[in-house]
Amino acid sequence: MQVWLWLGFVVLVLAMLALDLGVFHRHAREVSFREALAWTGFWVLLAMLFNVAVYYLYEHHLLGIGEQIGHELGGGQAALQFLTGYLIEKSLSLDNIFVIAVIFNYFKVPLAYQHRVLFWGILGALVMRGLMIGAGAALIQHFDWTVYVFGGLLLFTAAKMLVTREENLDPDQNVFVKLARKLYPVTP
Repeated sequence: MQVWLWLGFVVLVLAMLALDLGVFHRHAREVSFREALAWTGFWVLLAMLFNVAVYYLYEHHLLGIGEQIGHELGGGQAALQFLTGYLIEKSLSLDNIFVIAVIFNYFKVPLAYQHRVLFWGILGALVMRGLMIGAGAALIQHFDWTVYVFGGLLLFTAAKMLVTREENLDPDQNVFVKLARKLYPVTP
């Protein structure tokens, strides 16, 4: 696969993100359920249109796409692979919705600022995910035993979440909130 195709894809994603925050949600305001549903439909439709483009690019070998590691990948197979990956990522993102709801509730993020906080949180998560995947893969490549360490951390975190009782916490007393207030403006 040619590098310029990947760069083009990354530029397209960044342009969509800039359009979302820089144009459509420039001013902080509460997003209604209807508007959120419409935007979700738009992004799903955009993904399905991209899937159609994947099909045609591979099926007709447009832009030199279709040859991978000595064998050709047909349009149907390429589109199916994209759709499968998309559906897996969409289903895995459902748990993120619950985590985000808990975080917004804990920090009492006003409805008007939730979209902006969510946008920058997701962007930060993407960058951090990329760094962590790269670092984790490098560690596992060099030290096989780190798989057990990562598994242990997951089990420890799950056990801690299972036994932790809900407390009436005050976000203003959180160390990270105090640090954030010193570095940049944060709403009460």
